[in-house]
Amino acid sequence: MRRIVVGTVLVCLTMAANAQEWFTNYDEAKKVAAEKERNIVIVFQGSDWCAPCIKLDREVWSTDEFRDFARDHFVMLQADFPRKKQNALPIEQQEHNKKLAERYNRNGYFPFVVVLTEEGEVLGETGYQKMTPQEYIELLRSFEKVNP
Repeated sequence: MRRIVVGTVLVCLTMAANAQEWFTNYDEAKKVAAEKERNIVIVFQGSDWCAPCIKLDREVWSTDEFRDFARDHFVMLQADFPRKKQNALPIEQQEHNKKLAERYNRNGYFPFVVVLTEEGEVLGETGYQKMTPQEYIELLRSFEKVNP
């Protein structure tokens, strides 16, 4: 029994170490982007109502291929706008996401993906596209001024 518990804990720790870290705070994302000299990818999504957002998550963001690449190349920032009461974000997070949208997603598109420099300059914008994770990575990288 103890071996099963230890094994399960090790698997969970390995999965956590390999998971792509998503920031929800713009200032924290900018700080990490500056420290690591990486671009920021903001994803505006409606996680519980927007079908293309859910597809983008399933087909790209949640894949090992994208997560492995993004972990070493991007700082990922999520701005979620769920509609269901049980998925409601804390008021502070809702306000934070609203301010991000006022700055970077004025038209209210979902999903809306914005690639920024570490200083917050927009390099490119896109949304859901039926692509493989590798094709989506190439699309995001095409916005970069310099591909490190």
